[in-house]
Amino acid sequence: MHFYNSLSAWYLQNKRDLPWRNTADPYPIWLSEIMLQQTRVAQGLPYFLNFMAAFPTVFDLADADEEQVLKLWQGLGYYSRARNMHQTAKIIAHKFNGIFPNNYSDLLKLKGIGHYTAAAIASFAFNEAVPVVDGNVFRVLARYLNVETDIASAAAKKEFTALAQELMPKDNPALFNQAIMEFGALQCTPKNPNCNQCIFNSSCAALQKGLVGQLPVKLKKTKVTSRYLNYIVFLDDANNTLINKRIEKGIWHNLYEFPNIETEMELDFDAISNLISAKFSDLNVESISQYNSNTVIHKLSHQKLHINFYRVQVHKEISSGIPSDQIKKYPFPIVIYNFIEKYSI
Repeated sequence: MHFYNSLSAWYLQNKRDLPWRNTADPYPIWLSEIMLQQTRVAQGLPYFLNFMAAFPTVFDLADADEEQVLKLWQGLGYYSRARNMHQTAKIIAHKFNGIFPNNYSDLLKLKGIGHYTAAAIASFAFNEAVPVVDGNVFRVLARYLNVETDIASAAAKKEFTALAQELMPKDNPALFNQAIMEFGALQCTPKNPNCNQCIFNSSCAALQKGLVGQLPVKLKKTKVTSRYLNYIVFLDDANNTLINKRIEKGIWHNLYEFPNIETEMELDFDAISNLISAKFSDLNVESISQYNSNTVIHKLSHQKLHINFYRVQVHKEISSGIPSDQIKKYPFPIVIYNFIEKYSI
């Protein structure tokens, strides 16, 4: 109990005041957990507040148009989270009459809810004694107990879940889960943790052995693929432009983008100009110029995107186009939206 008592006392004194911690309602808890996957709290908080304002209940989210959901999500990345969240809202609203499953096992059956999210909702909303194990928990337990298991290995999740279960008091799992995650986020940080001011500096095994900087162990590295995208902003005399909805599976599914020529490597301006003129000869290209002087690099979890934007003035009216001053209402990948903002497209 020493670990829990010290941890809970630290948490009650140091915790951040976050809106989803002031409720047992599973809807905002679920919303926050989905948003905070792969996202820092500081970045996710404004999105959470905007979503709660736009969709105060699960019924409101279920009845929303997907484009509205994606537009509000714009900039958070990992857009499959938003699409899955929207689909799950429909199931909860229309199949379960707005009532969330009240246990870990049933929550796990919902789309977009994995072991971590199911555990978080089950413990925070329903006080079920199931541990949450995220990156923060991996780090705290690996250091405190000197666990050298590779956290990227198949067996790691089961091992660390069992360790957390042993330390968790069965009468207050919500406090334990919140506390250990917060401790990892604020105190036992990935780099340069302040071990001198740590409540566990006399009992942390990694600190005693000088292994804090080496734990947790993560050996598997994500393979990153480079892609070269050349976006074309067509403009006719009426200032209409073209955008397309990405309907194929993969990154940015159901978001919008400008017409794109993807190449196997980065090409110079003349080469791209020739490709544009050949591919879009039916639009009677008048002039081509490049917006950005330096290639925009946009990093995703498994991809490194090399992006350039080209302005193409055309003689022919773009019959299927939309006024360029209307495009901001559509959901775009944030790298394209930032381009639109910068160049006032």
